[in-house]
Amino acid sequence: MRTLADLNAREKRVLVRVDYNVPLKDGRVADATRIRASLPTLERLLGEDAALVLMSHLGRPKGVDPAFSLAPVAEALAELLGREVRFVPSLPSSEETAEAVRAARPGDVLLLENVRFEPGEKKNDPELARAYARLGEAFVLDAFGSAHREHASVVGVARELPSYAGLLMEKEVKALGRLLHHPAYPYWVVLGGAKVSDKIGVIESLLPKVDGMAIGGAMAFTFIKAAGGEVGASLVEGDKLELALRLMDRARELDKPLLLPSDVVAAREIREDAETRVVPADAVPEGWMGLDIGPRTREAFASALAGACTVFWNGPMGVFETPPFDAGTLTVAEAIAALDAYTVVGGGDSVAAVNRLGYADRFSHVSTGGGASLEFLERGTLPGIEVLGGLSPEEVAP
Repeated sequence: MRTLADLNAREKRVLVRVDYNVPLKDGRVADATRIRASLPTLERLLGEDAALVLMSHLGRPKGVDPAFSLAPVAEALAELLGREVRFVPSLPSSEETAEAVRAARPGDVLLLENVRFEPGEKKNDPELARAYARLGEAFVLDAFGSAHREHASVVGVARELPSYAGLLMEKEVKALGRLLHHPAYPYWVVLGGAKVSDKIGVIESLLPKVDGMAIGGAMAFTFIKAAGGEVGASLVEGDKLELALRLMDRARELDKPLLLPSDVVAAREIREDAETRVVPADAVPEGWMGLDIGPRTREAFASALAGACTVFWNGPMGVFETPPFDAGTLTVAEAIAALDAYTVVGGGDSVAAVNRLGYADRFSHVSTGGGASLEFLERGTLPGIEVLGGLSPEEVAP
């Protein structure tokens, strides 16, 4: 990829695609992790007296929706950056925005309104991409969490301007690339979350490369039901049962352990004060849901990981946001953090668990992109990498 080392930004107007898709609460940013992750790139460019025009999405608005405005993000960014950030409330493609940008001077920082307010953003509309391109003399993609999206503010505009990877983008690609190309063995992958369909590609891609996989979260019940287990009211993707069987058969062919929960914490409803039982994972009573891995499974997963030299973790082991169904996720976080190994975590709830325990500095890399990290590990590249001069899937294929 072309990087900031290739860009002379001095006194240029630089368009930067950041990932400020952050949680808001009561009109304020509730977690500024992604904003902080962008600061090294912004400070590097400001050190060259560039004028910065920042673009991001927030949430999944259907058209213009004040609830998804980036105005609160501008306030949080100004506080973290230690300088004024001018929020531009008009649509990014509008003449009003163009006028505000033309008035920018070296050292200025402007944050544009949510790019997903633009109807052509997700369609990668060429005219919209050209409108974005008129706002800068160079483009920097630093939104790794959006680099798997072929959207106008990610891929389209990069084809219209001299384009470069930001420091966060470069860091993510190097860290995840090590999992693909230079892992130390034994190498384990831990996957969780709700849906097998979200993880199919990465399971198929990594199974031949790893020593084993541990699967928790609701997605485990699709495998358990496919193998003939009784899962009660637990979440199952009924149209993925054959696929789950095929993945288990593939693991056996490769002689790779695919660990599934042996016991789960079950309840009739997702509530902090709900009655819970620990039951066999393949014998969940009717009307009950498995909502976290059980104590025997936690011990088995931690034991399997004990000798690992490389670990990739994506997805919670249960309904992490509702105690007491967070214990499995926290146990996995603690087990991985204790390893003397190359460890990478990605995905919102997994990262939240690491942050809650204060373990972020005990992981080798905490990725800002859940879906993007999975797609990168599946394909070896992303649309946002290719458009910056990175490798195509054909070039990285074994």
